[in-house]
Amino acid sequence: MYRSPLLVALWGCLSMPALAADADEWMSRFIEAEHRRSYSGTFVYEKDGNLSTHAVWQVAHDGVLRERLLQLDGDPVELVQGNGHSACMSDEVPAPIGVLQLWQAVPFDLETLSRYYQFRLTGESRIAARPAVVLVIEARDQFRHSLELHLDRETALLLKSVVRDDQQLPLERLQFVSFDLSTASAEDFRPGEACKPVSHEPHSSVEQQAQWRLDWLPPGFRLLASETRPDPLSGVPVAWFGYGDGVARFSIFLEPLNEQAADSMSRQIGSTVAVSHRISTQDGGVMATVLGDIPLGAAERVAWSMRYTGGIGR
Repeated sequence: MYRSPLLVALWGCLSMPALAADADEWMSRFIEAEHRRSYSGTFVYEKDGNLSTHAVWQVAHDGVLRERLLQLDGDPVELVQGNGHSACMSDEVPAPIGVLQLWQAVPFDLETLSRYYQFRLTGESRIAARPAVVLVIEARDQFRHSLELHLDRETALLLKSVVRDDQQLPLERLQFVSFDLSTASAEDFRPGEACKPVSHEPHSSVEQQAQWRLDWLPPGFRLLASETRPDPLSGVPVAWFGYGDGVARFSIFLEPLNEQAADSMSRQIGSTVAVSHRISTQDGGVMATVLGDIPLGAAERVAWSMRYTGGIGR
């Protein structure tokens, strides 16, 4: 059937707002599902050319969210937690934990996020034998990555994710190969021997916050949490500050060097960057380390903008 160019253009103008509204609705459904739905499955995780296989269990009941993540190949890397607080974990943190927890730890505000990301539905797919919709979260600036999410059509839960750089090249992938909506059993949450209990003693960081400031923060990011804990090996108090924009997150660690030699460093593995910058203070050197899933240039700018305003480690 013939369609005039005018009709085609008019249809495009009418359909774009509808597609945008659908994308916003799927984003909202996705966030709600990640907090309220129980599931289990196995997935493959690819980062910097390395592949690993993992099992995950999530149980949501009466507002309480419990999770267990277990690496199935190589060393038995494991994490068990409830409502974002670790109950036990292995010496090594599971690599994909940041991807799975991204949508649970940061308050979600679609209107605010729309200032920094564009949401688009781009098609359909089939992951782990389940129909899915493809939702693209495209960064509007150079301070954050773009994402491609494949969401289960029935539940809106995540079945596949791809993190992309500013050239749209993939930095890391996560894809389920099996997916089950049945509730996990108590046996499924029984940790292995490598999963060591984690204590949660409160540590005030109000004093630490007053001693440091950031001269620059990527637009849209804000402080989400902070604490001070002793390093498990040296016992030295390390201040931690967590920042997020609702999609991306990064942390800043401030560790007194106590006369130890240490050099500044910048490194990127997949979508994760680590930037360390030595800062001189009246009490000695302090290593400021930025760790998170943001572009390397943004992480370096954050690290170099950290300013010392008072004593640390007294």
